[in-house]
Parts: sequence; structure tokens; C-alpha cells
Amino acid sequence: MKIGIIGGAGYTAGELLRILLRHPQVEIAYVHSNSNAHKPIYEVHQDLIGETELHFTDEISQAVDVVFLCVGHGEAVKFLEKHTLGSHIKIIDLSQDHRLGKLDWVYGLPELNKPAIQQARFIANPGCFATCIELALLPLAKEHLLNDEIHISGTTGSTGAGQKPTETTHFSWRNNNLSVYKAFEHQHLAEITQSIRQLQPNFNHDINFIPYRGNFTRGILASVYLHFDATIEQARAIYQSYYENEPFVVLSSANPDLKQVINTNKCILYLEKHKNKLLIISLIDNLTKGASGQAVQNMNLLFGLEETTGLLLKPSAF
Repeated sequence: MKIGIIGGAGYTAGELLRILLRHPQVEIAYVHSNSNAHKPIYEVHQDLIGETELHFTDEISQAVDVVFLCVGHGEAVKFLEKHTLGSHIKIIDLSQDHRLGKLDWVYGLPELNKPAIQQARFIANPGCFATCIELALLPLAKEHLLNDEIHISGTTGSTGAGQKPTETTHFSWRNNNLSVYKAFEHQHLAEITQSIRQLQPNFNHDINFIPYRGNFTRGILASVYLHFDATIEQARAIYQSYYENEPFVVLSSANPDLKQVINTNKCILYLEKHKNKLLIISLIDNLTKGASGQAVQNMNLLFGLEETTGLLLKPSAF
């Protein structure tokens, strides 16, 4: 398959390149960037020196099978309004522009919409926090067990804020620091609610989400708790049944840590029961399962490949 990447200079594009350069079934046809046209890719993504001699381009080719949109939020819609891509080209949008109820676009969470993804042309890749939290809640939604308000706290690495420098991503501010942002108002709440209602249409409860900025570069850890009357054994059975055929979701019997998922496409889930509360801990890498890895997972499904192709990645461990 021939691949085109639009918006090739950012974090998600860099991660996508790292994965696709080792994918056995693809050829990267072009990597588009207006600001870096004609530069070698390794001058921007410096870890790729010796890995590829590709250069950025400001031209767009129709001779590809799939295009990944790695542009900023709001820019994917503008790009598709400005450029007409051939009807043979499948599009995977990593921005938030097409995630909420867009006609013809399939929400690309494989653990929720796999059959629809396999038949789609347009895929809206989920948000990173949304992926982490949805994977923690969807097994309960399928059983219509989300019948009270939900409480979530989650901490994300600095790469979740994108590559453009800001005050809250600057090293001297972020290092040895922790802060809350967008409490109760995070932009991913809408897609989380949308996904829950796909399985439990009558869901109408508050999702109380407190996001934190972590002083590390990549990864998300979310802790979710809610009212749950059944036993921990019943909870584990619900999650095991839901994820039985999902290769990237792992149920852990021990309380996990973030390094177990960094640089992988895994989500690790861990369950505990405390009186009448169920605690679900969910961990992903925001740049892989939360963005570019999931985009490749969706591409594999679109083209009938084994879901794990090119994604059997080793965690950093240390």
C-alpha cells in the first residue's frame, strides 16, 4: 500500500513515520509539509537519521491508497475543502475535526467499531484521553451498568499538547511540576459520551473528569471509579469477555505502571473493588494507541491485514 502523510512535521506524524518505516506492507509515497518542503525528514525528526532518506514535499499525489491527516485541529476540514482526493483513497484523520457525528466518517476505535472500520473510507481517529477512558468504560456500557455519575482523574505527558511550544510545555515550567487543566470541560468528553451511548443509549449521567499535565513526555494514566454493586470477579468476567478478541487490550492482575505501555500500542487495564465502588486504572501511550499506532491499526483493518501488523512494539521498560 502506498501512503501519503499530510502535516508531516508534528509529533503524531513523527510517530507514524517510525511505525510505517518498519511496516512490512507499506511504502511511504510522500510526506507533506509546507513549512519544511524539500528538507530531509531526519532534520525535523532527528531520531530517523539513518532510517530514511525521504524529503518533505509541498506537493500532493493521487497515486496513494491511504492518506493520514496529521494536521492541527480545525485544519483537516480546511485541507479537505481545498484538496479533492480521488475516490480510491482512504483517509484517516488524526485531528478532532470528524469525531463527532460526521456523516460518512467512522469513529476509529477498533474495540468499539471494528466491522464498520473494515468497510469505511473515512476514519476519524479517536483522541488520546478519549481512547484511554473509553477502553476503561465500554465493557460496562455494553452491559448497561453505567447508571450513576463517573469520576475520572488522568495525567498526560507533554507530547499530548502538540509540538508547537507553549508556556505549559516549556521544560522549565513542566519539569518537577503538576497542574490541572480543563477540569470538567475537556474536549474529549463529548466523544467519550458519544461512544458510551453507542452501547448504552440511555446513559445520561455526569462524567467528572479532572485532567493533569504530567512532567513526563509521553503516556496517559487514568483512574476511573463508579458505583458497582457486583463482585470484583463479575467485573473481571465482564472485561475479559469484552476484550477476548482484542489484541491490544490487556487485563493486568497487578497494579500496572506507565512504562509498561510506553512505545507500544497496548492499553493495560486493572480493576479493584472498594466497598460499592469499582476502580478501573487504564494506561496507554498517547502517541501510539492514543494517536499514530491506533491510526495504523485502523489502516490494517481497512486493508484486510492482520490487526497487529507493524505494531508488535516493545515497551521502554527502563
